[in-house]
Amino acid sequence: MPKATLKVRIKRLDKTLPLPIYETKGSVGFDLLARTDITIPPGTIELIPANVIIEVPKGYMLAVASRSSTPRKKGLTPPHGFGIIDHDYCGQEDEVKIQVYNLSKLTVEVKRGEKIAQGVFIRTDRFQWEEVNQIRLKSRGGFGSSDK
Repeated sequence: MPKATLKVRIKRLDKTLPLPIYETKGSVGFDLLARTDITIPPGTIELIPANVIIEVPKGYMLAVASRSSTPRKKGLTPPHGFGIIDHDYCGQEDEVKIQVYNLSKLTVEVKRGEKIAQGVFIRTDRFQWEEVNQIRLKSRGGFGSSDK
């Protein structure tokens, strides 16, 4: 297991719920819990409060992604693939929220304290654009070219 080298400031809104944890020695992501009970009708998008405000270190982003079992067990999935929490989203009202889409035909109940998503810190860099009139001559063949 990699040794934790960065300390990240975190505030729990409901102190009766635990801090996010890495469940196993090999876990890359830490589980995020629902702060409240919530009912999600079929075919709708809802925000589930995750009970934490996190000061993401500069040079990183926090990716909020589905746990691998959530779509199968609950029929819930992020409508946009995964959420991005920027390092400056950490004010007193900036609770991490888990956006989910109920792709099932049933109403889904999420209970307070239930593991519903996972967070992963990802290093980021800022780049400067260098506009050119020509990009390399050889093309891979366009969209979907690796599927041939």
